[in-house]
Amino acid sequence: MPETETWTYTLTIPNDPLAIPVSRHTLRLILKAYGLPHLAEAAELVATELIANAVQHTKGPAALRMQWAGAVLRIGVWDSDPTPPSPARGATGWDETAGRGLGLVRECADGWGWCARERQGEGRGKLVWCELTAVAAA
Repeated sequence: MPETETWTYTLTIPNDPLAIPVSRHTLRLILKAYGLPHLAEAAELVATELIANAVQHTKGPAALRMQWAGAVLRIGVWDSDPTPPSPARGATGWDETAGRGLGLVRECADGWGWCARERQGEGRGKLVWCELTAVAAA
């Protein structure tokens, strides 16, 4: 795929735990279709964490946005809660199931962040995003 080609996909996600695997499979299919299967494992991991946070910690819908520009894949998840994300502080025990998500995103992505964002028809919320570079993942 030429590095100059750009594309964007947005998937609206209901507040339903089944949205997590559906989103993950959709992301994998899109990356395969664009010749980027080598990004799939890391992309699925970070997207799953971001989507799971949106589904578990908010009551409204969410949206997964995937954007390819240059050699960077940006994955963002919008949710209806404008509260800033709060990464867990300190070590999380091996048997704990909560508090690891943003830590995994920080470790696996080349960059991450968040911003307050309104979504047309949905109102106020936030966008939590991360970036994966093709060079780092290849």
